[in-house]
Amino acid sequence: MENVKIIGTGYATPNQKITNDQLSQVVDTSDTWIQSRTGISSRYISCQENTSDLALRAAQNAIQASGIDPRSIRLILVATLTPDNYTPTVACQVQAGLGLNEQPVMAFDLNAACSGFLFALECAASLLKEGVALIVGAETLSKILDWNDRNTCVLFGDGAGACLIERVQDGSSMTFYARSKGDVDHALYCPDRSLQPDLMNKTEKKSYLSMKGRDVFRFAIQAMPDAIQHVLQGQSLDAVDLMIPHQANIRILEHVSKKMGFGMEKMFVNLDTLGNTSAASVPIALAQAWEQGKIKEGMQVILVGFGAGFTWGACKIQHGKGEDTQ
Repeated sequence: MENVKIIGTGYATPNQKITNDQLSQVVDTSDTWIQSRTGISSRYISCQENTSDLALRAAQNAIQASGIDPRSIRLILVATLTPDNYTPTVACQVQAGLGLNEQPVMAFDLNAACSGFLFALECAASLLKEGVALIVGAETLSKILDWNDRNTCVLFGDGAGACLIERVQDGSSMTFYARSKGDVDHALYCPDRSLQPDLMNKTEKKSYLSMKGRDVFRFAIQAMPDAIQHVLQGQSLDAVDLMIPHQANIRILEHVSKKMGFGMEKMFVNLDTLGNTSAASVPIALAQAWEQGKIKEGMQVILVGFGAGFTWGACKIQHGKGEDTQ
Protein backbone atom coordinates (compact mmCIF):
# COMPACT_ATOMS: atom_id res chain seq x y z
CA MET A 1 0.00 0.00 0.00
CA GLU A 2 1.27 3.46 -0.95
CA ASN A 3 0.15 6.69 0.75
CA VAL A 4 -0.35 8.65 -2.43
CA LYS A 5 -3.29 10.62 -3.75
CA ILE A 6 -4.56 11.66 -7.16
CA ILE A 7 -4.56 15.45 -7.31
CA GLY A 8 -5.61 15.99 -10.91
CA THR A 9 -6.79 14.17 -14.02
CA GLY A 10 -7.17 15.00 -17.69
CA TYR A 11 -7.78 13.40 -21.05
CA ALA A 12 -7.59 14.14 -24.76
CA THR A 13 -9.24 12.66 -27.84
CA PRO A 14 -8.61 13.35 -31.54
CA ASN A 15 -11.01 15.55 -33.48
CA GLN A 16 -12.24 12.87 -35.87
CA LYS A 17 -15.12 10.77 -34.56
CA ILE A 18 -15.84 7.60 -36.53
CA THR A 19 -19.28 6.01 -36.16
CA ASN A 20 -20.19 2.40 -36.85
CA ASP A 21 -22.11 3.49 -39.92
CA GLN A 22 -18.98 5.16 -41.27
CA LEU A 23 -16.97 1.99 -40.65
CA SER A 24 -19.55 -0.01 -42.57
CA GLN A 25 -18.46 1.95 -45.67
CA VAL A 26 -14.90 0.64 -45.21
CA VAL A 27 -15.35 -2.96 -44.05
CA ASP A 28 -18.12 -5.56 -44.13
CA THR A 29 -19.95 -4.69 -40.92
CA SER A 30 -22.91 -2.75 -39.57
CA ASP A 31 -23.90 -0.67 -36.57
CA THR A 32 -26.14 -3.50 -35.33
CA TRP A 33 -23.37 -6.10 -35.70
CA ILE A 34 -20.82 -4.00 -33.80
CA GLN A 35 -23.09 -2.81 -31.00
CA SER A 36 -24.58 -6.25 -30.35
CA ARG A 37 -21.14 -7.82 -29.97
CA THR A 38 -19.14 -5.04 -28.31
CA GLY A 39 -21.35 -2.21 -27.06
CA ILE A 40 -19.33 0.27 -29.13
CA SER A 41 -21.09 2.88 -31.29
CA SER A 42 -18.19 5.20 -32.15
CA ARG A 43 -14.52 5.90 -31.56
CA TYR A 44 -11.97 8.64 -32.30
CA ILE A 45 -9.23 8.28 -34.91
CA SER A 46 -6.23 10.60 -35.07
CA CYS A 47 -5.31 12.00 -38.47
CA GLN A 48 -2.85 14.73 -37.42
CA GLU A 49 -1.81 14.13 -33.78
CA ASN A 50 0.63 11.37 -32.85
CA THR A 51 0.75 9.62 -29.48
CA SER A 52 2.99 12.26 -27.88
CA ASP A 53 0.62 15.06 -28.97
CA LEU A 54 -2.37 13.40 -27.34
CA ALA A 55 -0.29 12.55 -24.25
CA LEU A 56 0.82 16.17 -23.91
CA ARG A 57 -2.73 17.51 -24.19
CA ALA A 58 -3.97 15.07 -21.56
CA ALA A 59 -1.07 16.01 -19.27
CA GLN A 60 -1.74 19.73 -19.70
CA ASN A 61 -5.40 19.20 -18.86
CA ALA A 62 -4.47 17.25 -15.72
CA ILE A 63 -2.05 19.98 -14.64
CA GLN A 64 -4.70 22.65 -15.21
CA ALA A 65 -7.25 20.65 -13.20
CA SER A 66 -4.82 20.20 -10.31
CA GLY A 67 -3.63 23.81 -10.17
CA ILE A 68 -0.04 22.73 -9.48
CA ASP A 69 3.11 24.38 -10.76
CA PRO A 70 4.34 21.91 -13.43
CA ARG A 71 7.88 22.51 -12.17
CA SER A 72 6.97 20.37 -9.14
CA ILE A 73 6.80 17.30 -11.41
CA ARG A 74 9.71 14.94 -10.74
CA LEU A 75 8.58 11.81 -12.57
CA ILE A 76 6.82 11.23 -15.92
CA LEU A 77 5.69 7.76 -16.98
CA VAL A 78 3.86 7.14 -20.23
CA ALA A 79 2.17 3.80 -20.91
CA THR A 80 1.82 3.07 -24.60
CA LEU A 81 2.24 0.34 -27.21
CA THR A 82 2.06 2.85 -30.09
CA PRO A 83 4.85 5.40 -29.49
CA ASP A 84 5.77 7.99 -32.12
CA ASN A 85 9.24 6.50 -32.53
CA TYR A 86 11.56 3.80 -31.25
CA THR A 87 13.33 6.73 -29.61
CA PRO A 88 12.97 9.31 -28.13
CA THR A 89 10.28 8.10 -25.74
CA VAL A 90 6.86 9.67 -25.55
CA ALA A 91 7.60 10.55 -21.91
CA CYS A 92 10.64 12.62 -22.89
CA GLN A 93 8.61 14.35 -25.59
CA VAL A 94 5.95 15.20 -23.01
CA GLN A 95 8.64 16.53 -20.68
CA ALA A 96 9.89 18.82 -23.45
CA GLY A 97 6.36 19.88 -24.36
CA LEU A 98 5.71 20.89 -20.75
CA GLY A 99 8.88 23.00 -20.71
CA LEU A 100 10.52 20.78 -18.07
CA ASN A 101 13.80 19.93 -19.82
CA GLU A 102 15.78 21.92 -17.27
CA GLN A 103 14.00 20.36 -14.30
CA PRO A 104 15.21 17.24 -12.39
CA VAL A 105 12.71 14.87 -14.00
CA MET A 106 12.99 11.14 -14.69
CA ALA A 107 10.87 10.24 -17.74
CA PHE A 108 10.35 6.92 -19.47
CA ASP A 109 7.80 4.79 -21.35
CA LEU A 110 6.27 1.50 -20.29
CA ASN A 111 4.51 -1.08 -22.46
CA ALA A 112 2.06 -3.45 -20.81
CA ALA A 113 -0.61 -2.97 -23.48
CA CYS A 114 -4.08 -2.32 -22.06
CA SER A 115 -2.82 -2.81 -18.47
CA GLY A 116 -0.09 -0.26 -19.08
CA PHE A 117 -1.57 2.63 -17.13
CA LEU A 118 -2.09 0.45 -14.05
CA PHE A 119 1.47 -0.86 -14.26
CA ALA A 120 2.78 2.71 -14.70
CA LEU A 121 0.70 4.00 -11.78
CA GLU A 122 2.15 1.33 -9.49
CA CYS A 123 5.68 2.09 -10.66
CA ALA A 124 5.16 5.82 -10.12
CA ALA A 125 3.69 5.35 -6.64
CA SER A 126 6.71 3.24 -5.69
CA LEU A 127 9.34 5.50 -7.28
CA LEU A 128 7.99 8.87 -6.14
CA LYS A 129 10.09 10.32 -3.33
CA GLU A 130 9.22 14.01 -3.55
CA GLY A 131 7.17 16.37 -5.66
CA VAL A 132 4.58 15.11 -8.10
CA ALA A 133 4.42 12.22 -10.56
CA LEU A 134 2.66 12.47 -13.92
CA ILE A 135 1.28 9.21 -15.29
CA VAL A 136 -0.14 9.07 -18.81
CA GLY A 137 -1.73 6.34 -20.91
CA ALA A 138 -1.74 7.27 -24.60
CA GLU A 139 -2.35 5.44 -27.86
CA THR A 140 -2.79 5.93 -31.58
CA LEU A 141 -3.91 2.38 -32.27
CA SER A 142 -5.23 3.38 -35.67
CA LYS A 143 -1.61 3.15 -36.88
CA ILE A 144 -1.54 -0.62 -36.36
CA LEU A 145 -5.07 -1.58 -37.37
CA ASP A 146 -5.93 -3.60 -40.46
CA TRP A 147 -8.95 -1.77 -41.86
CA ASN A 148 -9.93 -4.90 -43.79
CA ASP A 149 -10.30 -6.93 -40.58
CA ARG A 150 -13.68 -6.29 -39.01
CA ASN A 151 -12.75 -8.36 -35.95
CA THR A 152 -10.21 -5.75 -34.85
CA CYS A 153 -10.75 -2.41 -36.60
CA VAL A 154 -14.23 -1.94 -35.11
CA LEU A 155 -12.93 -2.29 -31.54
CA PHE A 156 -10.15 0.24 -31.15
CA GLY A 157 -9.73 3.99 -30.97
CA ASP A 158 -7.15 6.66 -30.18
CA GLY A 159 -6.82 8.89 -27.13
CA ALA A 160 -4.89 9.72 -23.97
CA GLY A 161 -5.59 10.03 -20.26
CA ALA A 162 -3.41 11.38 -17.45
CA CYS A 163 -3.28 11.79 -13.71
CA LEU A 164 -1.01 13.45 -11.17
CA ILE A 165 -0.17 11.90 -7.81
CA GLU A 166 1.69 13.09 -4.72
CA ARG A 167 2.53 11.64 -1.30
CA VAL A 168 0.07 12.64 1.42
CA GLN A 169 -0.80 11.97 5.06
CA ASP A 170 -4.58 12.48 4.85
CA GLY A 171 -5.59 8.81 4.83
CA SER A 172 -5.43 8.46 1.07
CA SER A 173 -3.81 5.28 -0.22
CA MET A 174 -3.44 3.00 -3.21
CA THR A 175 -3.25 -0.79 -3.07
CA PHE A 176 -1.87 -2.53 -6.15
CA TYR A 177 -1.81 -5.91 -7.82
CA ALA A 178 -0.13 -6.69 -11.14
CA ARG A 179 0.61 -9.90 -12.96
CA SER A 180 1.59 -11.17 -16.38
CA LYS A 181 2.12 -14.35 -18.37
CA GLY A 182 3.51 -14.94 -21.82
CA ASP A 183 1.01 -15.12 -24.67
CA VAL A 184 2.58 -18.11 -26.42
CA ASP A 185 -0.41 -18.58 -28.75
CA HIS A 186 -0.42 -14.98 -30.05
CA ALA A 187 -3.99 -14.29 -28.95
CA LEU A 188 -3.20 -10.57 -29.11
CA TYR A 189 -0.27 -9.98 -31.39
CA CYS A 190 1.43 -7.29 -33.44
CA PRO A 191 4.87 -8.15 -34.86
CA ASP A 192 7.68 -5.65 -35.33
CA ARG A 193 10.41 -5.56 -37.96
CA SER A 194 12.30 -8.76 -38.67
CA LEU A 195 15.99 -9.42 -38.15
CA GLN A 196 18.44 -8.64 -40.96
CA PRO A 197 21.27 -11.15 -40.62
CA ASP A 198 22.41 -10.67 -44.20
CA LEU A 199 23.45 -7.05 -43.45
CA MET A 200 21.06 -5.71 -46.05
CA ASN A 201 18.01 -3.49 -45.69
CA LYS A 202 14.69 -5.15 -46.41
CA THR A 203 11.45 -3.64 -47.62
CA GLU A 204 8.82 -4.90 -45.22
CA LYS A 205 5.07 -4.70 -45.11
CA LYS A 206 3.46 -2.83 -42.26
CA SER A 207 2.58 -4.99 -39.26
CA TYR A 208 -1.02 -5.06 -38.04
CA LEU A 209 -2.68 -6.04 -34.78
CA SER A 210 -4.36 -9.45 -34.76
CA MET A 211 -6.63 -10.95 -32.14
CA LYS A 212 -8.25 -14.27 -31.27
CA GLY A 213 -11.42 -12.91 -29.71
CA ARG A 214 -12.61 -16.00 -27.87
CA ASP A 215 -9.21 -16.57 -26.27
CA VAL A 216 -9.05 -12.96 -25.12
CA PHE A 217 -12.59 -13.15 -23.72
CA ARG A 218 -11.79 -16.28 -21.70
CA PHE A 219 -8.64 -14.67 -20.36
CA ALA A 220 -10.37 -11.39 -19.47
CA ILE A 221 -13.22 -12.90 -17.47
CA GLN A 222 -10.70 -14.76 -15.30
CA ALA A 223 -8.09 -12.00 -15.02
CA MET A 224 -10.38 -9.17 -13.92
CA PRO A 225 -11.92 -10.98 -10.92
CA ASP A 226 -8.46 -12.23 -9.93
CA ALA A 227 -7.04 -8.71 -9.85
CA ILE A 228 -10.06 -7.27 -8.05
CA GLN A 229 -9.99 -9.93 -5.32
CA HIS A 230 -6.29 -9.36 -4.72
CA VAL A 231 -6.62 -5.60 -4.11
CA LEU A 232 -9.69 -6.12 -1.91
CA GLN A 233 -7.46 -8.14 0.47
CA GLY A 234 -10.43 -9.87 2.06
CA GLN A 235 -12.61 -6.75 2.15
CA SER A 236 -16.17 -7.03 0.84
CA LEU A 237 -16.81 -5.73 -2.65
CA ASP A 238 -19.84 -3.97 -1.16
CA ALA A 239 -17.44 -1.38 0.31
CA VAL A 240 -16.35 -0.29 -3.18
CA ASP A 241 -18.15 2.82 -4.36
CA LEU A 242 -17.06 2.83 -8.00
CA MET A 243 -15.24 0.51 -10.38
CA ILE A 244 -13.38 1.86 -13.41
CA PRO A 245 -12.51 -1.05 -15.70
CA HIS A 246 -10.58 -1.28 -18.93
CA GLN A 247 -13.07 -0.51 -21.68
CA ALA A 248 -12.71 -3.45 -24.05
CA ASN A 249 -16.11 -5.03 -24.60
CA ILE A 250 -19.46 -4.60 -22.85
CA ARG A 251 -19.95 -8.38 -22.79
CA ILE A 252 -16.79 -8.77 -20.71
CA LEU A 253 -17.91 -6.11 -18.25
CA GLU A 254 -21.40 -7.58 -17.94
CA HIS A 255 -19.97 -11.07 -17.38
CA VAL A 256 -17.62 -9.83 -14.62
CA SER A 257 -20.42 -7.78 -13.06
CA LYS A 258 -22.67 -10.85 -12.85
CA LYS A 259 -19.90 -13.20 -11.74
CA MET A 260 -18.81 -10.94 -8.86
CA GLY A 261 -22.24 -9.62 -7.89
CA PHE A 262 -21.17 -6.04 -8.51
CA GLY A 263 -23.89 -4.00 -10.21
CA MET A 264 -23.25 -2.42 -13.59
CA GLU A 265 -24.66 0.82 -12.17
CA LYS A 266 -21.49 1.09 -10.03
CA MET A 267 -19.21 0.43 -12.99
CA PHE A 268 -18.08 3.42 -15.07
CA VAL A 269 -18.52 2.72 -18.78
CA ASN A 270 -17.57 4.92 -21.74
CA LEU A 271 -16.63 2.35 -24.38
CA ASP A 272 -19.80 3.12 -26.34
CA THR A 273 -18.31 6.43 -27.50
CA LEU A 274 -14.56 5.73 -27.30
CA GLY A 275 -14.03 2.05 -28.03
CA ASN A 276 -10.95 0.29 -26.70
CA THR A 277 -8.08 2.78 -26.35
CA SER A 278 -5.69 0.28 -24.73
CA ALA A 279 -3.37 1.99 -22.21
CA ALA A 280 -5.46 5.17 -22.48
CA SER A 281 -8.68 3.37 -21.57
CA VAL A 282 -8.52 3.40 -17.76
CA PRO A 283 -7.06 6.93 -17.37
CA ILE A 284 -9.61 8.45 -19.77
CA ALA A 285 -12.42 6.77 -17.84
CA LEU A 286 -10.85 7.93 -14.56
CA ALA A 287 -10.63 11.51 -15.82
CA GLN A 288 -14.21 11.49 -17.09
CA ALA A 289 -15.51 10.01 -13.83
CA TRP A 290 -13.61 12.73 -11.95
CA GLU A 291 -14.96 15.42 -14.30
CA GLN A 292 -18.52 14.17 -13.79
CA GLY A 293 -18.20 14.33 -9.99
CA LYS A 294 -18.45 10.56 -9.52
CA ILE A 295 -15.34 10.45 -7.29
CA LYS A 296 -15.57 12.17 -3.92
CA GLU A 297 -13.56 12.35 -0.71
CA GLY A 298 -13.79 9.18 1.36
CA MET A 299 -14.75 6.93 -1.55
CA GLN A 300 -13.13 3.65 -2.47
CA VAL A 301 -12.52 3.20 -6.17
CA ILE A 302 -11.09 0.21 -8.02
CA LEU A 303 -9.25 0.55 -11.32
CA VAL A 304 -8.87 -2.78 -13.12
CA GLY A 305 -7.54 -3.85 -16.49
CA PHE A 306 -6.18 -6.64 -18.65
CA GLY A 307 -4.27 -6.69 -21.89
CA ALA A 308 -1.89 -8.24 -24.35
CA GLY A 309 1.19 -9.88 -23.03
CA PHE A 310 -0.80 -11.24 -21.24
CA THR A 311 -0.99 -8.65 -18.46
CA TRP A 312 -3.56 -7.80 -15.82
CA GLY A 313 -3.79 -5.72 -12.66
CA ALA A 314 -5.83 -3.53 -10.38
CA CYS A 315 -5.53 -0.58 -8.02
CA LYS A 316 -7.80 0.10 -5.04
CA ILE A 317 -7.90 3.80 -4.30
CA GLN A 318 -8.91 5.10 -0.89
CA HIS A 319 -9.59 8.74 -1.75
CA GLY A 320 -9.13 10.58 1.53
CA LYS A 321 -10.22 9.28 4.92
CA GLY A 322 -12.47 6.25 4.92
CA GLU A 323 -13.91 3.95 7.56
CA ASP A 324 -11.15 1.37 7.03
CA THR A 325 -8.32 3.92 7.20
CA GLN A 326 -6.24 3.85 10.36
